Amino acid sequence: MHHPAHTGSSAWSPDWRIEDIALRHADTEVEQRACFAVMHELRPHLNNEDEFIDRIGRQARQDYRILAAWEGDQVVALAGYRFQENLVYGKFLYVDDLVSATGERGKRWGERLLTALEDVALQAACVRLVLDTGMANALAQRFYFRQGLLTGALRFGKPIVGSAGGAA
Repeated sequence: MHHPAHTGSSAWSPDWRIEDIALRHADTEVEQRACFAVMHELRPHLNNEDEFIDRIGRQARQDYRILAAWEGDQVVALAGYRFQENLVYGKFLYVDDLVSATGERGKRWGERLLTALEDVALQAACVRLVLDTGMANALAQRFYFRQGLLTGALRFGKPIVGSAGGAA
């Protein structure tokens, strides 16, 4: 089942200015399916393309979009993000997913995606860009520090036993 990528939320705009010509949003199902192999490297618990399309379709109702790095029709890196607002930060851009394909790592795709997302956050009048990473993921942490992101909190969580939700 395909869900539309846009639901009319006030934060969403198809017109974000992305300066980097290798980066563009994956808003159609064909473009989203082109993202699956790269996303699967980050989220191996996703069973197949159809599950991926269904899940990002549901997330689109919460302003989730994928900004992908393209070489021709091939996705080489991507960032999944959404806009949120809370009492801690105010309005912010949350990066759910950030990954480069294995053979593309070290080619600055992550830096380019984060730079573009900072620009999107500025255009959307966000006051912050936020992302989470695993405590044991030292390589990602070093990368984020180099990009000017600083630790500001620890996130605590607990699985809800018996829930129908998937792994995360």
